[in-house]
Amino acid sequence: MSLTLTRTAVEQIVRRVLASDPTFDAVRQAGKPSTNLPTDRTHSDARQSTEPNLVVSISARHCHLTDEHVEILFGPGATLTPHKPLYQDGYFAAEETVMIVGPRRRMLPNVRVLGPTRNHSQVELALTDAISLGIDAPVRLSGNIQGSPGCVIVGPHGVVELDEGVIRAARHVHMNRGDASRFNVKSGDLIGLRVESPGCTLVMEDLIVRPDDTSKLEAHIDTDEGNACNLERATRVELVFPHRDCHCKS
Repeated sequence: MSLTLTRTAVEQIVRRVLASDPTFDAVRQAGKPSTNLPTDRTHSDARQSTEPNLVVSISARHCHLTDEHVEILFGPGATLTPHKPLYQDGYFAAEETVMIVGPRRRMLPNVRVLGPTRNHSQVELALTDAISLGIDAPVRLSGNIQGSPGCVIVGPHGVVELDEGVIRAARHVHMNRGDASRFNVKSGDLIGLRVESPGCTLVMEDLIVRPDDTSKLEAHIDTDEGNACNLERATRVELVFPHRDCHCKS
């Protein structure tokens, strides 16, 4: 369901919500909106190696939109404006941001939109974000939104209400089919990710393998997971293949 509103009407709605919700400041601090873009924090090693170069990226809260919803939120004829390319070719962080409003009238401002547009709109959050909004978001792969909770998306020109589409993105690893063959894994297999950082080295299990024809080797984890392992100060990252003496280090 979608509603097209004037900018004045949207501003009035947001002001009323802010004025009536004294917890907004705490939510804003918990969400820590910043200039960081989704997947802008990565770790890799430039050492020469015959192994594929592994990149680990933090995928911060973001949303994907349909063409229809882009026009509702940003105005008739609007399209996404690329701001920064992501690591995987053809994908980008857009200039556009939106506000996500949850059922408790709590909200996250400045949520980045990623492009290109999709057939279905969805919002991807970390657990901390979901708790702040009062949404019980299931852990899913991107695109698997059936039966998930909804939310309200507020843009400068309109409002979109999603009946479903809010998820916590399951941690996963992109790779091309050559990498999958080298590691002897297939789509949907579960592997581990070891992140070696000062004082908080850890291994995350159950990364879902997502091979295709063109992807570069990249693991995606969310903000909570990236903070837990102190990815920004990691000295080494590696994929761990259960029950096999096979590692991909970087």
